[in-house]
Amino acid sequence: MRNESLNPEVLPPAAAGPTTTRASSRHAAGTLIDKYGRHITYIRLSITDRCDFRCTYCMAEEMTFLPRDQVLSLEECLRVVRTFVGLGVTKVRITGGEPLVRKNVLWLLERIAALDGLKDLVLTTNGSQLDRYAADLKQAGVKRINVSLDTLRPERFKAITRIGDLDKVLRGIDAAGAAGFTRTKLNTVMMRGVNDDEFVDLVRYAMAHDLNVSFIEEMPLGDVGHGRSNTYYSTDEGLALLSPHFGLVPTVENTGGPARYWRIPGSETRVGFISPHSHNFCDSCNRVRVTAQGELYPCLGQNDAMSLMPLLREGDDDAPLRAAIVRAMGIKPKEHNFTEQLDAPRVVRFMSMTGG
Repeated sequence: MRNESLNPEVLPPAAAGPTTTRASSRHAAGTLIDKYGRHITYIRLSITDRCDFRCTYCMAEEMTFLPRDQVLSLEECLRVVRTFVGLGVTKVRITGGEPLVRKNVLWLLERIAALDGLKDLVLTTNGSQLDRYAADLKQAGVKRINVSLDTLRPERFKAITRIGDLDKVLRGIDAAGAAGFTRTKLNTVMMRGVNDDEFVDLVRYAMAHDLNVSFIEEMPLGDVGHGRSNTYYSTDEGLALLSPHFGLVPTVENTGGPARYWRIPGSETRVGFISPHSHNFCDSCNRVRVTAQGELYPCLGQNDAMSLMPLLREGDDDAPLRAAIVRAMGIKPKEHNFTEQLDAPRVVRFMSMTGG
């Protein structure tokens, strides 16, 4: 039973006091190690399944969203993150759906940013609300922002997102820069015959606006009514396309996620590729996902999960939650295989349900 008197969703962001991590709840870094010896230091937490876009590769055009009581409250989100940080996690990414449509999101971000032991709080957004929230996000303690952007053409943007406004997103990117965010990253899903003629333009846009950009191989998640083999575009093809224009130089830089990076001589812009098909990164996977419904997925490409919501709602003792998270590392598989699922996805949940 949730205590509505403590619910930040019915209070202004400053109404609740600061949250701290008790020393007794801390474990030495390295507690979360799966059976293959991988150290889990990074969680991606979805705080809502709702979004103000309907991107074709992420969700159905007509979506049925979760009732409010089936979504983690902001206090429950904070308990989850606090427990993970107490187990040695140092990086948290807040996702959705679109996280900035969640009421009182700043309340949560401020308290996560204040957790002892957390080094990096980042946010993935579609950019639709950034012009409104950029300055507040910076003040709340968000370190970096990723913006999903698959095209610079208004008509194509509308077709991909179904309802999105490109100009509003571009204004949001500018607002993030004005608020003091540096090296904001664009995330571009590569889709053959959809946006592969714009990859060069997207890199040039990133260079002109002091941004980074990562190109992502399309993942076969959710029933979108078509196979992915016709639109799949590989990292190797993307590199072959971009290298003659920019002279890309490989680096060993890492931001704690799956991207591999290349530098452009004479520019600060970094070009990344996330390659779940062609260059599987499972051997170094350091992350897990928690959905807005409280399901802990140790692997994006598998269906195995542990439900944390019942433990959160049994009471205020975080010990059972902590034990469940540790146990869940035992179901983290050695690897996924998206390539075999291009036209027959075995993971039928939409990306918006798992967290971007």
